[in-house]
Amino acid sequence: MTTPSRPADDSAELLPVATPARTRAALRALVRPDRGLALTGIGVLVAATAVGLLVQPLLGRIVDIVADGRPAGDLTLPVVLLVAVAAVQGVTTTIGLTRIARLGETVLARLRERFVERALDLPADRLERAGAGDLTARVTGDVARVAEAVRSALPEMARSVLAIVLTLGALALLDVRFLLAALLAVPVQLLTARWYVNRALTLYADQRVANGAQQQQLLETIGGAVTVRGHRLEEQHTERAAGRSRKAVELTMRSVNLVLGFYGRLHIAEYIGLAAVLIAGFWLVRDGAVSIGTATAAALYFHSLFGPVNAALVLLDDAQSAAAGLARLVGVTDLARPTEPVAGKAGPAGGAEPTPVPQQTVPQQTGPRRRAATGAAVAADAVSHAYGPGRPVLHDVSLTLRPGEHVALVGTSGAGKSTLARIVAGVQQPTAGTVTAPAGAGEPSVVLVTQEVHVFTGTLAEDLRLARPEATDADLRAALATVHALDWAEALPDGLDTVVGEGGHRLDPARAQQLALARLVLAGPALAVLDEATAEAGSAGARALECSAEAALAGRTALIVAHRLTQAVAADRVVVLEAGRVVESGPHDELRDADGPYAALWRAWSGSRTAPHP
Repeated sequence: MTTPSRPADDSAELLPVATPARTRAALRALVRPDRGLALTGIGVLVAATAVGLLVQPLLGRIVDIVADGRPAGDLTLPVVLLVAVAAVQGVTTTIGLTRIARLGETVLARLRERFVERALDLPADRLERAGAGDLTARVTGDVARVAEAVRSALPEMARSVLAIVLTLGALALLDVRFLLAALLAVPVQLLTARWYVNRALTLYADQRVANGAQQQQLLETIGGAVTVRGHRLEEQHTERAAGRSRKAVELTMRSVNLVLGFYGRLHIAEYIGLAAVLIAGFWLVRDGAVSIGTATAAALYFHSLFGPVNAALVLLDDAQSAAAGLARLVGVTDLARPTEPVAGKAGPAGGAEPTPVPQQTVPQQTGPRRRAATGAAVAADAVSHAYGPGRPVLHDVSLTLRPGEHVALVGTSGAGKSTLARIVAGVQQPTAGTVTAPAGAGEPSVVLVTQEVHVFTGTLAEDLRLARPEATDADLRAALATVHALDWAEALPDGLDTVVGEGGHRLDPARAQQLALARLVLAGPALAVLDEATAEAGSAGARALECSAEAALAGRTALIVAHRLTQAVAADRVVVLEAGRVVESGPHDELRDADGPYAALWRAWSGSRTAPHP
């Protein structure tokens, strides 16, 4: 179960945060596959702690030997045993902590994988409503906080809890009255823990939300810096960023004061407990109930509890902060998946990581449907979409693509072209209507290529094999040749083995887009969706990139969001969107001569250009 985060402002709908009960259940599920490792690690730590508890009685024995005036030779055995205890405890503690640390890292890796997998499946409109800052804060700050707790707090907490339990048992074995004296500190410690926990969880959750809002504001301001300067909005954006920063700083200072109060209360508990044990030892030794060595051992036992008790309570700080971060991560992993799996996930360089669409139908009353096509390559029936209340983008759009047909989507900015393209590709779910997609048979059914260009770090061959891991070098060269990219690829310093991406050989936007188109060829989908895939090329390279796109689309059904109307000229059919509605549909020549919306767009776009003929 998850609860929605409180938005930093009225325009943001942050991703949900899991409830404490759901977070604990998710943590148990993450640990369950490694129960054996967990039990082994805890068992070894129990043995190490038990061996370590022999130190205090041995030191008490030494005190009794000295107090009784015995020969110095009597000290040999306890000293040798102390050395043996130290050696055994050191080895077993190392083994136990190593196993606990391995368990923590394994669980953390599993959590990261599930988070990334789920985050990649989130609908684009859901991410837009939450803002990039919220997801960024979770994938950076929250993951880092959980990782820090796993690597440091988890092993220390396990050892501390075991030391506390076993040490209290050892005090009872010496004399139950020592245990009762030590327990006088417990009420203060429990009240301190309760006081802290009741305030910390909410405070740290608010702090994480405030940090996410701060990052979101910085991302928006920096990303839109040109627009901000152009409209003279620097002062407004600076004040907005400063306000969110002040909020984050205020919450940070509150957390610092909370920790200081926590430590102060712990010191009071230590004083009460140690004083009680010393007084109990004084009375028991005076009455002859125990020896001086036994009283010394009891005092040392309680003193040895300072470290574990303080560590356990202090680690509540890390635990609460990590729990808040874990709840935010589980909130994302628990988000309901779309009613139908997407047909293709946007991949690097505007390419795709395609997955087939299962042949299944979801009842209409449960929401929009996506099912396998029977006759048409793809069909959208009465599709509507809105990015939140009062923000409709598409209105009852119906569109059918026949097998092998190339359809160009044109319209002014904001007409809904990209939204319709993403819905047809299966990357985004419509709020109403039905989408029928082709069924893949051993190959991806739909691949989306966008204008967003990114090249992963690695060799050119590895980047290409994202689309088909088993592809041979000959397959890669054939795909590059299809999109007219083989010449420059082989001219790279190491050919297909050249490292590209961050820190490697830099590819300009046109070449990066050709790389994405080559991946499209390698994937071999039944339907290709191009969302302004040639928009990043400059005027000089636009026609060459359009030729690459045409070659990649040859022989397959295609939906093309046309950035340049030359793409509409080459298409079999042109569909014109206006304010989220289809207003015209037909061949280029027919629409151009009809003197309608497309003709107006054509005249405005062509201007002084010499328009190519279809």
